[in-house]
Amino acid sequence: MKRDLRSFLILTLILLLKQFSGMCATAPNPFAAPGKTRPNFLLLLSDDQTFRTLGKIGELEVKTPNLDRLARRGLLFTHCFNQGGWSGAVCVPSRTMLNTGRTVWQSRGTNGAGISQGAALWGETLGQSGYDTFMTGKWHIPDSALARSFKKVGVLTGGFLQSTPTDGEAYHRPAPTNSWQPQDPRWQGHWLGVDGTVVHSSERITDSALDFLKTRATENSAPFFMYVAFNAPHDPRQAPKKYLDLYPPDQLKLPPNFLTKHPFLIEANFEGRDEILAPYPRTQGGVRVHLQEYYAIITHLDAQIGRLLDALEASGEASNTIVVFTSDQGLAVGQHGLMGKQNLYDHSLRMPFIIAGPGVPRGKSTSALINMQSLFATTCEMARVTRPITVQFPSIVPLINRTTTQLNDALYGAFLDRQRAVRTADWKLIRTPHAGVVQLFDVKRDPWEQHNLATDQRFTQVLATLDNRLRELMIEMNDPLAEEKVFGSTASPTGESTSP
Repeated sequence: MKRDLRSFLILTLILLLKQFSGMCATAPNPFAAPGKTRPNFLLLLSDDQTFRTLGKIGELEVKTPNLDRLARRGLLFTHCFNQGGWSGAVCVPSRTMLNTGRTVWQSRGTNGAGISQGAALWGETLGQSGYDTFMTGKWHIPDSALARSFKKVGVLTGGFLQSTPTDGEAYHRPAPTNSWQPQDPRWQGHWLGVDGTVVHSSERITDSALDFLKTRATENSAPFFMYVAFNAPHDPRQAPKKYLDLYPPDQLKLPPNFLTKHPFLIEANFEGRDEILAPYPRTQGGVRVHLQEYYAIITHLDAQIGRLLDALEASGEASNTIVVFTSDQGLAVGQHGLMGKQNLYDHSLRMPFIIAGPGVPRGKSTSALINMQSLFATTCEMARVTRPITVQFPSIVPLINRTTTQLNDALYGAFLDRQRAVRTADWKLIRTPHAGVVQLFDVKRDPWEQHNLATDQRFTQVLATLDNRLRELMIEMNDPLAEEKVFGSTASPTGESTSP
């Protein structure tokens, strides 16, 4: 009798599990339009765009009406970060992490570059699950990964659009004898020769994406993944004159953290090309010229994004498309006396992040800490695709559907062997071993990171807590830098610390 009862209970449980499994399999996907099982994905990826350059945020004078309208129908993540880089060309590790979903030291190949062996790729994963995958614009990681990732490839623009001459007029400017002009196609860079005419890179990439949308209308009914990667606003920061005219340099405000010289970073951390774009020490007038060109190329990019969003609406696909706008990293452009992104201040680690589409809250924002490289895992969850075991960054779906308000209590940051950082909602700790400097910022009250509190005795416990969290994250990230090299320094009031 007992055996019969046990068999009956087991059989009942199996039938219930099968019924539940069938219900799950047919349950509507909240991130797809009614009647659809999976959404399309459109990634709009800019290059070197710091987080404050959205008109919606209003902290800088840049105009982005099309990104603002995207934010109005989606969710704005105000605290989205890159994890740093194992290369002075920070774009490369950032995009490697994005396309592998792996953390900074786990994403690179065994020779310190390339892609880690055995890593699944984002486009490849979606393509294998039935997505029509397309890429255009800047790739900047190995060509072998491009071939694996996308079934269709449009216009490719290269990792860096070099102005001519390569060692001349686009650097150490503005200067009295310098004749370089951002609106002049003779300097090449973003001005691309196409079929006997000159076209800006942002327009060329947008045209390629529009061509893909047009061909899909007659050729394919599968869901799509479009990876549209602009070179803008990476230097040389060039735009048509009408966009430059929107930003007269003498009317632009300098950021509150403008410095003529960084107190230690140029000497201790100088890493290549970005810092020679402008004369050093910096001048207020010189930085205003660079801000003019930065804002102009961003507003021009915004206009191209508007063209693409309009075409998506006209195609009838918008209601079933998750649109994401973000950037690979930020940029200093005069903040802290720096021009580039080879540092761990927020202006260089932090970028805009907007996600919009079915199932995404409209007109909302969140200050939850995320890495933009979580997109791989996020799209897998939204598409009900099994996430590859090699993917490490978590999905942000729990933040989107508001089942949690925070995924990360702290984020890790690294640049080569030069800097390490930990960022929480309220605090930022940066250690620069080569200079022997410790910096502690109360980012809640000091969002421009102007006041170093590392030697303030009131915050000794805060510093110790963040140091411990950084140690934990270094272990978690398999950081190759020895702990004693990172923590073997004590801060001084001037920022010029000494080693014990």
